[in-house]
Amino acid sequence: MKFHPSESTAPAYWKQACQALSASDPVMQQLIGQFPDIALTSRGCAYTTLARSIVGQQISVRAAESVWQKINRTIPAITPHAIAATDHDVLRRCGLSARKIVYLQDLSWHFSDGNLSGTVWSNMDDQAIIVQLTKIKGIGRWTAEMFLIFHLHRPDVLPLDDIGLQRAISQHYFGKQTVDKKMMHELACCWQPWRSVATWYLWRSLDPLPVEY
Repeated sequence: MKFHPSESTAPAYWKQACQALSASDPVMQQLIGQFPDIALTSRGCAYTTLARSIVGQQISVRAAESVWQKINRTIPAITPHAIAATDHDVLRRCGLSARKIVYLQDLSWHFSDGNLSGTVWSNMDDQAIIVQLTKIKGIGRWTAEMFLIFHLHRPDVLPLDDIGLQRAISQHYFGKQTVDKKMMHELACCWQPWRSVATWYLWRSLDPLPVEY
């Protein structure tokens, strides 16, 4: 398996999803109109997507990018073997916590040992992939959902635990009042089967800079 990112493109369904969301939800229509020239893209590498997601756990997008760039300067060729072989002190100096170092190296061993294979994901539904990935140390449902959205480009993922999504829904739909998962889930019913796309535009409303895992 190759671990170098490939050139990425927007999902084939993007235009159709935007049209459907705009027709069903005035807020979506407005947000999509604000960002006409950008779309979800992937870095094209399953390992990189999961590694970046682990780095980004419980910190801001900008902080996560800063840490990742430090890793990239320290280890120019980021592969499972390279991360697994890097001393903990080196990774700590990049800004990683001890826990995230363990998570990254455990992920690296899974890829190096061939326990994760992209050839089977296309035949698995979203929940089955979440179950598979969350068996890996440090990968919870949120990280698995980021993988579904950013690497596999699954169109109907709703990451209810995502703080950014919670904030954006609160801001645009509930007058900045606190929202719970039930409220979010009920609101998102009208976005199906394009909840990943709706989520992406709600993220953009908070930070116009597109995120790529």
